[in-house]
Amino acid sequence: MNAPLSQRIAAAAARLVVEDGLEYGAARQKAAREFGGRRVRPGDLPRHETIEDEVLAYISTFLADTQPIELRAQRELALRWMKRLRAHRPHLSGAVWRGTATRHSAILIELYCDDPKSAEIDLINQGIDYDAAGHDVGDGAGPLVLTVADRAPELDEPVTLHLLLRDFDDLRGALQTDSRGRSWRGDLAAVERELEAPAR
Repeated sequence: MNAPLSQRIAAAAARLVVEDGLEYGAARQKAAREFGGRRVRPGDLPRHETIEDEVLAYISTFLADTQPIELRAQRELALRWMKRLRAHRPHLSGAVWRGTATRHSAILIELYCDDPKSAEIDLINQGIDYDAAGHDVGDGAGPLVLTVADRAPELDEPVTLHLLLRDFDDLRGALQTDSRGRSWRGDLAAVERELEAPAR
């Protein structure tokens, strides 16, 4: 018996998250197009938590030996950048925060700024090269994204970091949890706690 369409889309999206480094929203849309022989109804689109379950199952099956090492390397790199940009209230989000990242995942750091231009000025003053673009790492329109590249010593390829510039007023809503009570993002102290916690 075939799995429900929503579950098949979630499984396809999970492969895209793990193998191509897509964020959940983009992976879900691309996976839904793969089943485009018929029109996919909104009710057939899986929730992010469902995709995350499929990602965790995929990692457990195929990447159990390597993914924890890659995740730690990315979280340590994210923490260095968060300390570098602490004046802009950085919060880690995406796969690196949720614990599902692999070496293909970009690091998403949301900056909650009184003036978004101040983050750009800070990067310029630090001599950091970056690319600026509209929000193209998720579900559509949103904040300005500054993209930089860096290296983690444990990984043999550059790591992409997307710095999402958000208004300070957005911070209250950003601290909401998912349907299971887990946060969608964490501040500098929360990332430090994750790195200090025993490996699971």
